[in-house]
Amino acid sequence: MFGKRQVLKEGTHIFSIKKNGDFNDFIFGVVTGIDGRKVGVNGVIVNPLGLKNKITQGKTGHRSREILEHPTPDNVVLALVYRVEHENYAAVLDLDTDKCDIIPPKIYAMLDGWIRESLPEFINAVLSLPPGSERDEAKRILKHRMDTLTDQTLKRTLYSVCRSLKILN
Repeated sequence: MFGKRQVLKEGTHIFSIKKNGDFNDFIFGVVTGIDGRKVGVNGVIVNPLGLKNKITQGKTGHRSREILEHPTPDNVVLALVYRVEHENYAAVLDLDTDKCDIIPPKIYAMLDGWIRESLPEFINAVLSLPPGSERDEAKRILKHRMDTLTDQTLKRTLYSVCRSLKILN
């Protein structure tokens, strides 16, 4: 009545997590095949090292810990403002043990673009530098990078994050 419920099938965009020490890394990708309760996924796995380091240094609040302990497609962008490591991911998820959330193609494209465009490095450069000419240069580079993005959803999200961090004023 209000819309079709999405079904897990080949080509569906998904979000998952994988335990890495005390916290979780997150995975977003595309379903490549389904065999019963096993789902083949091809995508990207992200290790949000910067946020993990901030937590161990005691420089964050409860919300940051929650993001790493219970990542969702909605909150992981907050982990992507710090340094991250990522690599291609091709594996099989077991639906009985692994989280596998269906995400809209626009959210997948935004997350994928955020990583592929190296936006965490640009933002982290601004956040990690003390006020001065180097930080101003990092802001200028970030602003230029934002202006050259073609994906409007990605551009809007980046602008929103930068505005909330007060780094582009």
